Amino acid sequence: MPRVAPLISLNSVTDTMLRHLVRSPSTPQGLALRSRIVLAASTGQSNLQIAATLQIPEVTAGKWRRAFATSGIDGLRDAPRAGRPPKHGPDVWERIQARACQQPEAYSRWTVRTLARDLTLPPATVHDVLVTSGLQPHRIRTFTFSPDPDFEAKLLDIVGLYLQPPENALVLCVDEKTGIQALDRTQPGLPLRARHPRTWTNEYVRNGTQALLAALDVATGRVIGHVKDRRTSVNFLRFMDEVVAAFPQRELHVVLDNLNIHKNAAAGRWLKRHPQVHFHHTPTHASWVNLIEVFFSILGKQGLSHRVDRSKTSLRSFLLQYLEHYNQASAPFTWTKGPEKLQRIIEATKAAHHNGQLPKRRRKRASRRPANNTKN
Repeated sequence: MPRVAPLISLNSVTDTMLRHLVRSPSTPQGLALRSRIVLAASTGQSNLQIAATLQIPEVTAGKWRRAFATSGIDGLRDAPRAGRPPKHGPDVWERIQARACQQPEAYSRWTVRTLARDLTLPPATVHDVLVTSGLQPHRIRTFTFSPDPDFEAKLLDIVGLYLQPPENALVLCVDEKTGIQALDRTQPGLPLRARHPRTWTNEYVRNGTQALLAALDVATGRVIGHVKDRRTSVNFLRFMDEVVAAFPQRELHVVLDNLNIHKNAAAGRWLKRHPQVHFHHTPTHASWVNLIEVFFSILGKQGLSHRVDRSKTSLRSFLLQYLEHYNQASAPFTWTKGPEKLQRIIEATKAAHHNGQLPKRRRKRASRRPANNTKN
C-alpha cells in the first residue's frame, strides 16, 4: 500500500526561517534543497509535482517531507556521523602536549617539524594536535609589571578622570613623540599598480629628526600639537603655555608620564603660576594608561610608516598638516579596561611586588664634584 504524503502546515516563524535558509549564501546546498521541498509541500503540492519542479527523485521529496513532519526543521539537518576513528590514542596526544610545553634544549622554541623529529611522529599529526589543543609555541606575549609603589592609586586616579571627569574641567593627555626621522630613499621608488605593491629601496638617507609635542582632549579627541627640533624643559613649558591659552578660564587636569622635564623644579614653578592646572603622573612603566599613546600609534601607522622626506622642513609641514586633517574627523577614544580587568592588573602587580619579581631601583650615585665647585 503506497504511503500517504503528510500534510505540511507552516506558521509564520517557521516559514520565515525556511525562506532564510533558502536565500542565505552560507546555507549548505543540501539543507537549502530540503527547505525548498518543505516550502513547496506547504502549498499543497504532491511529491511528484515537487520532484518535477526541483528535478529530484520523488523518493527524495517524500523522505524530507516526512522528516519535517516528524521533527520539524531539525529533521532536515544531517545527522552526526561517526567519521574515521582517530589514528593516535590519548597517550600520543599527551606526549605531544607535554613536550610542546617544555623548553627545547637545542632551540629557543619549537616548530612543528622540530617537535615532530623530537617525538618521531609525522609533522601533520603534531600540527593537528597543536591546533586542536590551542598550543602555539611560535607565539610569545610580553608583559611589564610597574615597580611604582603607588601603582594602584595613580592608575585609579587617571582612570577616574577618563570615566568621570571633574565638573567644568578638561582632561588632557600630554606627551612627546621624539626622534621622528626625516628619511629619504637613495633611489626613486615605483608607484602602486595592479598586482604590484608600491616599491622602494632599502637604502635611506637621514635628514634629521623632529619632536612632536601633543595634547589630546579626552572629551573630543582633538589634538593640539607643536613640532620642535628637540624635547627640552623649555619647549615643554612653552607648549603648556599655549595649551593653557587655548582653554582660557578652564580647569585643566593633565595626564603625563614620569619624564624628568614633567617633574623637575621648573615644572613645579610653572604649576605654581598656573593654579588651574593639575598634573597627574602615570605609574612607572605604564605608558598604556596615557591615551595620547593611542594617537601616536595612529600617527605612526597612517602618517609615518611610508613617508619620504628630504628635509626636516618637509617633515614638519607634514606633521602640522596631518594634525589639521586628523582634527577634522577626530572622535574621543573609549576606555575599554573595565573594573574586572583593572582589578586583575592591580592584583598581579601586587603579587609581583610581594614575590620580589620586580627589580629594585638603582640608587643615584653621589656626585664626585668637590663641594666648593662653582660655575665660572
